[in-house]
Amino acid sequence: MLIPCPHCGPRDVGEFTYGGDATKERPDPGSAAAADWCDYVFQRENPRGPHLEYWHHAQGCRLWLKVRRDTATHRIEGAEIAGPWAGAEARESDSGEGQDVA
Repeated sequence: MLIPCPHCGPRDVGEFTYGGDATKERPDPGSAAAADWCDYVFQRENPRGPHLEYWHHAQGCRLWLKVRRDTATHRIEGAEIAGPWAGAEARESDSGEGQDVA
């Protein structure tokens, strides 16, 4: 299975570490009840079909990615950088500056 890293290009899944469900919303640390945290940490859906997941490119650029993967066929439908760096490469490409994002 190849994951299309936006920074490094297509890479073997062995370079990545699975990071979990990218559709779950983290509870507010200051006001969430224990039951909300229990649901967030331990309760998982088992969807069939396209699903968003976090993957860490541990053996490459070390970026966190949001990967859209079909759980029935394992077909990767796309990937984007996750977190505060999301869209950084596109912004830099538009400005013509800083093509090296490592």
